[in-house]
Parts: sequence; C-alpha cells; structure tokens
Amino acid sequence: MAAEADVRAALHEVIDPELGVNIVDLGLVYGIDVNPEGEVRVTMTMTSPACPMRDYLEGLVESSIIERVPDVRSVVVDIVDEPPWSPDRMSEAARRQLE
Repeated sequence: MAAEADVRAALHEVIDPELGVNIVDLGLVYGIDVNPEGEVRVTMTMTSPACPMRDYLEGLVESSIIERVPDVRSVVVDIVDEPPWSPDRMSEAARRQLE
C-alpha cells in the first residue's frame, strides 16, 4: 500500500515553474490522504488564486505520484483557494532557494 511519506517524496519532485522551488517546500500542499484501495487525494493551493499554472501543476502532481509511488491506482487533486497561500507557509529550504 502506498504511504503518505511516499506521496510527499514524489511531490518534492514537482517544481513550480515560476519560482523554481518544489511545491512541498513552497507550502502549497495542504493535505495528503491515501486510502487502502490505492486512491490518493492531494489538497493544495496556488501562490495566487489566478495562477496561470493551475492546470499544469495539477497534471504534474498526478503524473509524479502515478510514476513514483507503487500501488497508486488514481490521484485526485483538490485545488483550494482557502486558506490562501502566504510566504509564511514556505520551508526554510525554500526561503534559502529564493534569496
């Protein structure tokens, strides 16, 4: 069975094309749920509600998980606008990359 840690590791490979930082360290990923049937649900946001990369990043999230995590049968990506993203959500690693 796929584990949340495996999914999170796969999401570290998804790089925001505008900022050049992975979506986990940017703080865009709000939640990861993995059920025993192999369905993964990722709840995430964008850096702005009008982000033009929304569909692109959604596709990258889906393909990254399917390609890198065994036993995943399907991926659902829920992109939410609340709570809104802020730079306070970034990890220290992301802050150093953006300096």
